[in-house]
Amino acid sequence: MEENQGQELREFNRLYKKLEELYHSLSLRLGMSDSIFSILYTICELGDGCSQKEICEQLSASKQTINSAIRKLENQGILFMRKGEKGRELHIHLTERGRCEVREKILPVMEAEDQAFIRMPEQDRAEFLRLSRIYVDAMIRETSSIRALEERS
Repeated sequence: MEENQGQELREFNRLYKKLEELYHSLSLRLGMSDSIFSILYTICELGDGCSQKEICEQLSASKQTINSAIRKLENQGILFMRKGEKGRELHIHLTERGRCEVREKILPVMEAEDQAFIRMPEQDRAEFLRLSRIYVDAMIRETSSIRALEERS
């Protein structure tokens, strides 16, 4: 039984890596790094005017990583930052050039994702999401002691 579980986990990991490789390949073909692609994608999801903090949370990435990529996008004229009404929080807005980049490069990927998901029967989509939630919750539980070490450092 354990051998079969090991094979299943290896297959799951292989599929996960294959999907990561696909997104990496798409980023390169679109002429951007993975982090730039992810930030523009996340801005599409969260909406224009989202904060850097929201992007960090959505991507589970460090503030330094996101800040450096955002500065690069700002220097390229893709986005600009504006201070929010509350405190020091900066809000990220796409420029006209940025909106064009998103339309030409990010939205087609999002549409492909939608189509790939919709091609799955409705029951399979629901089951896929249900099982993914179970796995994520289990991983959070199983790694709690490892994550606790990180917090103490």
